[in-house]
Amino acid sequence: MSVRVRSPHARILGLGDYRPSRVVTNDELAETIDTSDTWIRSRTGIGSRHVAAPDDTVVSMAVEAGRKALAASRLSADSIDVVILATCSIPRAIPGGASMVAELLGCASPAAFDLNSACSGFCHGLEVAASLVCRGSARHVLVVGSERFTADWIDWEDRGVCVLFGDGAGAATVGPSSEPDIGPVVWGSDGSGARFIAVPDGDWAIRMDGRNVYRWAMTHVAPLARHVCDEAGVRPADLAAIVPHQANLRIVEAVARTVASHGAVVATDVVDTGNTSAASVPLALSRLVREQQVSSGDLVLLLAFGAGLSWAGQVVRMP
Repeated sequence: MSVRVRSPHARILGLGDYRPSRVVTNDELAETIDTSDTWIRSRTGIGSRHVAAPDDTVVSMAVEAGRKALAASRLSADSIDVVILATCSIPRAIPGGASMVAELLGCASPAAFDLNSACSGFCHGLEVAASLVCRGSARHVLVVGSERFTADWIDWEDRGVCVLFGDGAGAATVGPSSEPDIGPVVWGSDGSGARFIAVPDGDWAIRMDGRNVYRWAMTHVAPLARHVCDEAGVRPADLAAIVPHQANLRIVEAVARTVASHGAVVATDVVDTGNTSAASVPLALSRLVREQQVSSGDLVLLLAFGAGLSWAGQVVRMP
């Protein structure tokens, strides 16, 4: 077990991801529901999504992403003091999944808890992890966003919803730093819009008021991006990349027009991954690293928003 000491700041040490092997295209969906590739792309920008196999669970996908994050950061599992699992799609409330993730990874009796803030969950978890490190409550924290919607929470006859979601997991390890490599969080919520994305009472599937969600996002997300940059003390020109929640390509592009006007890379993972809620930001960020679109030391804006309505964002320096 690592020694716990206060640190002035925190940083991301390593990243990992897991994408189920099965890919479902829009054309495949059009074989069973009244839709088309053109209809889906024109409204969402999505062309395909990864769909979990029967043995891909929220926990098992989180474990695979966590293993990669540990390897990337050169940490052993028993050096992890806290495991945070950000998810809104785990099929049961008790027990939470984080302790099972910790057990399967081989962590040595860490604190472990689930965090449900839907699509903004990973960015919420990242702030909690950074705060724990800076306070001295933990030295190393594993944060995982993992979602499995397609088997448990999607009505495949609801074409306004089923075309949007995919499955997967993304993870980050967080540890001490002498520099502020995880910037101040900007977060909040607006419960008056909670009904816009919800599993209604007496129902079992996610239902969405797509028009109001889109209107809210187009009004609020771009100002939120600027606010996050201001709090971090960075200009858009300082950013190497921007990683918004991958909800809808049109929303991503709108944020890009406002913030990423100086050549920053903009994550568009949604095109072939779909909306993976709490896994969205770490999956997209891991992809930028794997494809060498960002480098160590680069500044990246993370920005998540969704059900609740909730939001969270921060500027991070790449490991």
